[in-house]
Amino acid sequence: MTTKVITYGTFDMFHEGHRRLLERARELGDHLTVGVTSEDYDATRGKLNVTEGLMQRIEGVRRSGLADEIIVEEYEGQKIHDVQSRDIDVFAIGSDWQGKFDYLSPYCQVIYLERTKGISSTDLRAVRNGTIRIGVVGSGRIASRFVPESRFVSGVSADVVYSPNAEHAQAFADAHELDRACATFDELLDASDAVYIASPHGRHVEQVREAIASGRHVLCEKPLALTAAEATELFAAAQAADVVLMEALKTAYAPGFRRMLAVAQGGSIGRVVSIDATFTKLLSPGREHDAPDGGAITELASYALLPFVKLFGTQPSEVRATSLRPSDAAVEVFSRIDLRYPGGIGTAKVGIGAKAEGDLVVAGTEGYLYVPAPWWLTDYFELRFEDPGRRERYYVKFAGGGLRYEIGEFASVIRSGGTTSYMLRPEESIALAGMIEDSRTNGRVFGLG
Repeated sequence: MTTKVITYGTFDMFHEGHRRLLERARELGDHLTVGVTSEDYDATRGKLNVTEGLMQRIEGVRRSGLADEIIVEEYEGQKIHDVQSRDIDVFAIGSDWQGKFDYLSPYCQVIYLERTKGISSTDLRAVRNGTIRIGVVGSGRIASRFVPESRFVSGVSADVVYSPNAEHAQAFADAHELDRACATFDELLDASDAVYIASPHGRHVEQVREAIASGRHVLCEKPLALTAAEATELFAAAQAADVVLMEALKTAYAPGFRRMLAVAQGGSIGRVVSIDATFTKLLSPGREHDAPDGGAITELASYALLPFVKLFGTQPSEVRATSLRPSDAAVEVFSRIDLRYPGGIGTAKVGIGAKAEGDLVVAGTEGYLYVPAPWWLTDYFELRFEDPGRRERYYVKFAGGGLRYEIGEFASVIRSGGTTSYMLRPEESIALAGMIEDSRTNGRVFGLG
């Protein structure tokens, strides 16, 4: 009896890792069907920066000689249909998808094949299209989101990690099937073309400086710096070294947020006169609650202030913060930042120890724009007017955790030969650092016993 096996993938720039996956899938049976994703399906599932067209990718699979049949995957849910209609016995997929396709187990055997480490950054692929090797700095919560999101971006490879805590770094490398945990920051730089910095806030500036000095491109988690002077220095150094420096503020790169900005800037609600943005979450004790670099402002204000620099600009006339710091807390746990511009006003609220409705309201002279919570993951917003019948609704795809959008833009800027992204310009990151600095140093703090 013939054992039928099926596997799926984008197979962009067909390389040795793809070949080994297909070889192992083929060893599981007598007949191998390979599903290659269409451009439309890749777009709907948030696969970014795919270089080759569908027919090129199909040809790459065909030339391998490993597929008995090649089909096109065009829509969500097609796998169940394919498995049943083709009498498939075994569904095989890379281990980075562990557990995600268990729902197919009632119809066939589901096998997760161990990922071929480091193959995506082989010399062959690097010569063909310059795969960008990204080293991950930090092994915490955000870094753990970054690695799986990076695998949705074609042409990048996150294969090494560094953390001062060697045990944590090794556990991170094992959990995400990376090539290795590096013993030093220099070792990570040597193994990388670019770095993603997700270390504690207070280490960002020093690590960004070192990475730039080594000629590496840098994607640094927000806040890039805690003062405007430091942010200015870092961008000047990146410009001088001809490397890309971008702040990893994921909302700035997300399609829904950018669409919302375009609508607001297009005059649909008249002249924008006010912005109110709130971002709060309840965080357990950890580095976010520790002095001197923790607190609601350093942790979340970059998000809440982003609409201001985008819609009102980088030069507020006044930034004034009022913050709550309980008597038993080392840092503020809730802050209200009031901003005044020559043409408008607004309030940004952030919290790590108090919860509020996380929506965004942009008020204009003819109507207002409303983004429900969580607005920083924008996938839906409304235009509202005096006449309720004029209300307009917008739906925009927001895939995964959103980090893939900043990774995709980072890779695109590197490949274009540029050093900055229009989605979050250096002057905007500098302004955000300055607003954070002002809010922390000039704010009024009150406490609760």
